[in-house]
Amino acid sequence: MIGRVVHLDNLADRPAAALVVDGRLEDLAVDPADDRPLPGAIFRAVADRPMKGLGGLFVKLPQGGSGFLRQTAGIAPGQRLLVQVTGPAEPGKALPVTTRLLFKSRYAIVTPGAPGLNVSRRIREDDLRDGLETLAKAAMAGAPDDLGLILRSACAGAEEEAIADDIAAMRDLALAVLADLDGGPELLVEGVGAQETAWRDWADPEPDEVVESGFAEHGVLDMIEALLQARVDLPGGGHMMIEPTRALVAVDVNTGPDTTPGAGLKANIAAARDLARQLRLRGLGGQIVIDFAPMPKKDRAILDQVIRAAFKGEAEGNLAGWTTLGLFEMTRKRDRLPLTEVMGADGAGGAP
Repeated sequence: MIGRVVHLDNLADRPAAALVVDGRLEDLAVDPADDRPLPGAIFRAVADRPMKGLGGLFVKLPQGGSGFLRQTAGIAPGQRLLVQVTGPAEPGKALPVTTRLLFKSRYAIVTPGAPGLNVSRRIREDDLRDGLETLAKAAMAGAPDDLGLILRSACAGAEEEAIADDIAAMRDLALAVLADLDGGPELLVEGVGAQETAWRDWADPEPDEVVESGFAEHGVLDMIEALLQARVDLPGGGHMMIEPTRALVAVDVNTGPDTTPGAGLKANIAAARDLARQLRLRGLGGQIVIDFAPMPKKDRAILDQVIRAAFKGEAEGNLAGWTTLGLFEMTRKRDRLPLTEVMGADGAGGAP
């Protein structure tokens, strides 16, 4: 189907959501099989021992759980902290957490410790921006000065009352949580599940349709099944192999039957344009090493531009560049569980 469609269904007996744009799977969210905390969950935690070699410290979470915090300045062992889960934990490792809390809804993000009222840059109409700024100031009147607010791009098509309600809900939640530092480790705010994530984060642009219980009927299951395979076919007959190991994610780009002089660059551009989407959908992150198809060194500048454009706006990462052996290195934040783990499939060498 042409258009932007959100599909809500169950996958492996768990709530799931898929975003399909013009017939191509663009994003996927699936709730974990167990009761592990979801990204966005907020805890009252207790600082534990620092780990100087790792550049952070552990924090105690409820029920004997553990989190790892990288912002350590001014934090002493035994100190109570408010922390937020930033992503899934690798097996046997502590949950990654941060003290930079975000209270996020469909239209608004309240930012403790980051003052200011800001409107998404994607909203460009001056009159609309002015109206939203006025609405934001009124909704945040009386809030502490260090409580900031970001109005998201979905505000462009929303009713003022809905935006004001969202701001008020996030502001009140933030104030309640920030005042709740007394006591031992405790879960204060649940993380957001897959289908609520779809409602909250896939609202801009507004979906053309929301389909419930239609993964099989609309081909979404076939799209997900393709993500469990290492091979990704590329336009022009080339392909790339995406294979996670314990240490890194290896990507190998091949031209296929095309033997023309420009075949390498064409295959590499096609791979670079799709790689960010493939990594996101497969839930892969950490260190990523790409063995692009052979091409002249002078063409690397062209490919660099394509890679930077493709990964703009993706999860936090670092495009480290080319090695002396001609490999391209990068990192990507692990912001979700590997799809092979979600689906109970065995990845090549184990998910990183």
